[in-house]
Amino acid sequence: MNPPETSDLLITIGDEQDGKRLDAVLTQAGDLSRSHIQQLIKQGHVSNRAGKVVSQPSLKVREDDQYTVFIPPTQAMQLEPEDIPLNILFEDEHLIVINKPAGMVVHPSHGHDKGTLVHALLYHCDSLPGINGMERPGIVHRLDKDTSGSLVVAKTEAAHRKLSDMFANHDLDRQYVAWCRGVPRWRAKHIEEPIGRHPQHRQKMAVNPDGKTAITDASLEHIHGPFSKLRLRLHTGRTHQIRVHLAHEQIPVLGDPLYARNYNPGRNIPEPSRTLIGNLKRQALHAEILGFIHPITGEELRIVASLPDDLVKLSQALSRNYG
Repeated sequence: MNPPETSDLLITIGDEQDGKRLDAVLTQAGDLSRSHIQQLIKQGHVSNRAGKVVSQPSLKVREDDQYTVFIPPTQAMQLEPEDIPLNILFEDEHLIVINKPAGMVVHPSHGHDKGTLVHALLYHCDSLPGINGMERPGIVHRLDKDTSGSLVVAKTEAAHRKLSDMFANHDLDRQYVAWCRGVPRWRAKHIEEPIGRHPQHRQKMAVNPDGKTAITDASLEHIHGPFSKLRLRLHTGRTHQIRVHLAHEQIPVLGDPLYARNYNPGRNIPEPSRTLIGNLKRQALHAEILGFIHPITGEELRIVASLPDDLVKLSQALSRNYG
């Protein structure tokens, strides 16, 4: 068997690129996503004219600088495909959009080495680009394990690169629906609060002045007594962004195990709402709409992921009890 091929990319900086970031220039020059270029830089695969390794993606380049990018061979995929049914909302030769169920992890990680979306995709698709690492082929964004809804996966290198740029530039319409405990004091709000790691609880995120910019547009769709249904539009994609922002607004998502205090609806909550809320096994959050321009064909896509049964029943019960 022949060894996997490697390749080098030699780039000379022109006058129009003077002063720009290294990762941006290399992305523009090559056929790789910005996240992949950043990964290569951090792994020591980029060197300057003198052969010195460059490790800062944010380095400002200068005219006539020269950089060599070593692109390691793609390793053989070690994951075993699994015949797991997928709810496919859209598919062509370039990409696939899935309505991910709650309870499914997107890609393998510690403690989740089977039954992930990646395992299912490997069975369904002939090949997926492995440029995000062998455990995340084609993945350009993710949903929390217990958040359901629409998720797009690239099936080719070109689609992955362009989709990654779309997510980096927030050139998509990403709409979620959430059922919350409490009612906001506003009808609509532009929530712009930075999010970073929680200072005491490392598994949690929190609104943190030293965190990264996080922007969510929230609008109130329905009031159901002491509960509310909200529509959320993401302008950034921080970890747990919606859940953190709504908890910060004191209207946590129902069923959220991390950001909502333990809640057992009392007798003042009528049936069937009381039982359905008490039995929620996950946060009542669903990625309903994903709108974007197809990265290859230019087609305008607006994909709607139908609600899963648990949220359909919850919505119907709240409407029946509270109107």
